[in-house]
Amino acid sequence: MGPPSNNVDGGKNALLRALPSIEQLLRRPSLEPLLAGVPRARAVSALRLAVDRVRARLLQGEAQTFQDADVRDALALLATPHLRPVLNATGVVLHTNLGRAPLAPEAVARAARVGQGYSNLEYDLDEGERGSRYAPVVGLLRELTGAEDALVVNNCAGAVLLVLAALAAGRECVVSRGELVEIGGGFRVPDVMRQSGARLVEVGTTNRTRLADYAGAVGSETGLLVKVHRSNFALVGFTEDVGVEALAGLGKQKGVPVFQDLGSGALVPVVGEGLSEELTVPRAVAAGADVVAFSGDKLLGGPQAGIVVGRSALIARIKAHPLTRALRVDKMTVAALEATLELYRDGRPDAVPTYRLLAQSPDMLGARARRLQDLLAERGVRSRVDAVVGQVGGGAMPLARLPSFACVLNVDAPESFLERLRGGGVPVIGRMSDGEVVLDVRCLAEEELRSVAEAVAAASPGKPP
Repeated sequence: MGPPSNNVDGGKNALLRALPSIEQLLRRPSLEPLLAGVPRARAVSALRLAVDRVRARLLQGEAQTFQDADVRDALALLATPHLRPVLNATGVVLHTNLGRAPLAPEAVARAARVGQGYSNLEYDLDEGERGSRYAPVVGLLRELTGAEDALVVNNCAGAVLLVLAALAAGRECVVSRGELVEIGGGFRVPDVMRQSGARLVEVGTTNRTRLADYAGAVGSETGLLVKVHRSNFALVGFTEDVGVEALAGLGKQKGVPVFQDLGSGALVPVVGEGLSEELTVPRAVAAGADVVAFSGDKLLGGPQAGIVVGRSALIARIKAHPLTRALRVDKMTVAALEATLELYRDGRPDAVPTYRLLAQSPDMLGARARRLQDLLAERGVRSRVDAVVGQVGGGAMPLARLPSFACVLNVDAPESFLERLRGGGVPVIGRMSDGEVVLDVRCLAEEELRSVAEAVAAASPGKPP
């Protein structure tokens, strides 16, 4: 058994030693047409990548010599952006891994226009002097939420950190044990509170917290009464909770501000089959919350942002905190958010893709799935249309179960099939259920169905790549 192994290792080592150097490849005549017109720095990077990939395959036991096609593949890989569009066939609307909310065309156009040149991001055109980067959205947020003032930072976790640091550093924050959540990526509310310098005071139990629990915890060191949206889970069964209105009443009685971390941040009720009720930002403000933080890229359907609205005196303190500058948003975020908010102001929430995707009827989705099935059949791919259940995603509406339809493919090695779908020219992201490939149509536009069908056909066994 020993000699064959040595022979194998010897063959592998010989192939590794035979790998050409970068200089040899740069002088190889057969590569001249491929590298013609390619900047030298990119050509060198492509050659290194090609050699590294061949070396990795040799080390894995594949017997392969270096081919010019390896350089062609490396050049194509370098020319492909790492961050690029994908087609979402998962049925999860606010898919965190896929960029959450798709932007409205108006928001995309506004951001592109502002990004192409200079803008009055922090310049007051009327006064001819420095202005506020929040100015384009503050008026809209006041109008849409009923709050006295607003500011915008880079995301909702940053907004929560900033609010706690500005209003409660060195003081106590009273929060229900049932609201000490962990959000995506392992970030936990108690950890965020500690980083802000606030001292956490837990009240109630995991499943039951009463107003008297909050009242009993308020003292001279209390800086905030905090209510946290549970986002990605729900408590059911033997439970009791304190609404923001009752908590706001206690806060006024005790002279302690109430901070509502609302998380998802719907500006208007989102109505659709399978959706659960969500506390909207205007309702939280009207109920008496002194400060409310919410996301721009979840149910609001805009760019990633953390939005803070509330009483002007408290917002002024938050704006003055040093963290505000560290967490500030860029010009394209401000532009996209302004355009998104204008759609709500104009009574056009259905123009926001997130709102529209969540409100789709099962009949509409069933018809779309059958159209995809027909497009697949035209390309020789058999599928069946099944009723499935999707999700809102992004930690919003954890109890919601969205009725949808999908094209289901019974293929050999479904995980490898999904990998080929992801690796296509237009990546398609599906999911697997009970050993079958599921392509939910909820997040697929009509004009994307043909691209999905072509990607599926290319990934199918016996089909050309």
